[in-house]
Amino acid sequence: MGELAMAINHSESQQFALQDIQHTAFKGKEMEAVYSEQSNQDCMIAEESADSTKTTEVFEKGLMQYGCSHYRRRCRIRAPCCNEIFDCRHCHNEAKNSINVDQKHRHDIPRHQVKQVICSLCGTEQEVRQVCINCGVCMGKYFCETCKLFDDDASKKQYHCNGCGICRIGGRDNFFHCSKCGCCYSILLKNSHPCVEGAMHHDCPVCFEYLFESRNQVTVLPCGHTIHKYCLKEMRDHLQFACPLCSKSVCDMSKVWEKIDMEIAATPMPEPYQNKMVWILCNDCGKKSKVQFHVVAQKCLNCKSYNTRQTQG
Repeated sequence: MGELAMAINHSESQQFALQDIQHTAFKGKEMEAVYSEQSNQDCMIAEESADSTKTTEVFEKGLMQYGCSHYRRRCRIRAPCCNEIFDCRHCHNEAKNSINVDQKHRHDIPRHQVKQVICSLCGTEQEVRQVCINCGVCMGKYFCETCKLFDDDASKKQYHCNGCGICRIGGRDNFFHCSKCGCCYSILLKNSHPCVEGAMHHDCPVCFEYLFESRNQVTVLPCGHTIHKYCLKEMRDHLQFACPLCSKSVCDMSKVWEKIDMEIAATPMPEPYQNKMVWILCNDCGKKSKVQFHVVAQKCLNCKSYNTRQTQG
């Protein structure tokens, strides 16, 4: 009986050992399958990451390396007006409005009518789009389909203004569109600028560049007229402080008026002119006054400005 029990126990031990071996083998295969699946997933992620990196490299290829003096971009445009190829609309306008071009043939490009662009990297001509259909390069980090504008220099913070109908720079959050003036102004002027209808739809009164489409910074004068900021600085450098359009003062002149007061007090007029009276018109407030004549200047009795002109006497 003892030997039989020992044989049974030995047989059961062998069965349990076999089951343990089979179970361990099954778990090993199961773990191997899990590891294999995880490895495949890792490989797929790595491949997707590699593809994404490769796509990004193609997308960014040639960034800031192409373009002209006006824009950094990776395409050129075909002008719909003359069917010629230019780096940008400004290049076209400069070339076609040159003094060397017959006046009959001078013209500007209709920017919104541009239909074809040429990739600067592969030379493929195609319909206007941001990404080249052939080489996959991004032809402009900023792209406006309405204006057909491409620009790799996104630091300008370009945005399209529906009110103006064109793209502006400086950031949408920093500007607002005034419907009466018909243009975009700094948000700082939203509740303080004097509205002048079509304020920027004219040439700069100093350099005669069309302000509405100018790429140079424009400022608003207290009278509501607009001018290039650089041109205003040039005026001040040459001691010109009156608006070229309406002659109103372009800045606070109170300190200057005080100096003129002292100069007049220190410069008495000769006796024949001491009682001479003249009529003046103030350029700042628009009021007329009858004042005593002085060779230095005549002071407005209404606003105390010396920005006046003699009209009679």
